[in-house]
Amino acid sequence: MSSTSSRRPDGARDRDGEGRARNARPRDGLGRPLPYGADGVPRQPEGVVRTPPETVAEAQALLDAGRPFHAHEVFEDAWKSGPDIERTLWRGLAQLAVGLTHAARGNTTGGARLLRRGAGAVTQWTAQTGVRAPHGMDTGGLVAWARELADAVEDGTAGTVDAAARAPRLRGGSGTSGDSSGSGTSGGSSGSSTSGGSSGSGGSGG
Repeated sequence: MSSTSSRRPDGARDRDGEGRARNARPRDGLGRPLPYGADGVPRQPEGVVRTPPETVAEAQALLDAGRPFHAHEVFEDAWKSGPDIERTLWRGLAQLAVGLTHAARGNTTGGARLLRRGAGAVTQWTAQTGVRAPHGMDTGGLVAWARELADAVEDGTAGTVDAAARAPRLRGGSGTSGDSSGSGTSGGSSGSSTSGGSSGSGGSGG
């Protein structure tokens, strides 16, 4: 579904429906700004409070659609509105989504750096809490996916990264965004974390 933004008046500042400053330029599926008046992909609303299962499901749907930039905005809402003990986790997941965004845009340096930074944050949170499967997510598989993709992007073996083909499975294995395993209890890694199966392969990209 596309969204058309009207041309901004000269000198005016973009604001959202509540009057807060927010860039209203339309963006493409990877979050890149487009000219005013161009067709773009609808932005995610800011400040939405979701339950953790809702966050995981919505982010997975966006990742599967090749829209990791928009998935990062969902994770960012969870990071800002969730309990303090989970903020490092959600921040790390947001960084993974932004890393995939940059990799798909062709920014190898920024993509690899953010993928590793996000993997580090998720690893740190897991080590500090002892929870390996928060809300049913496969943290071990996500960390492995991020580090492998970062290496492939940096050494050139990734080629052109297709965001949808390279999207991770937040809950690992063959699980879908509709899984009901959204508990915060600890559990083991379920293995592969990419939508295409093996975390070392995927569609047209790295």
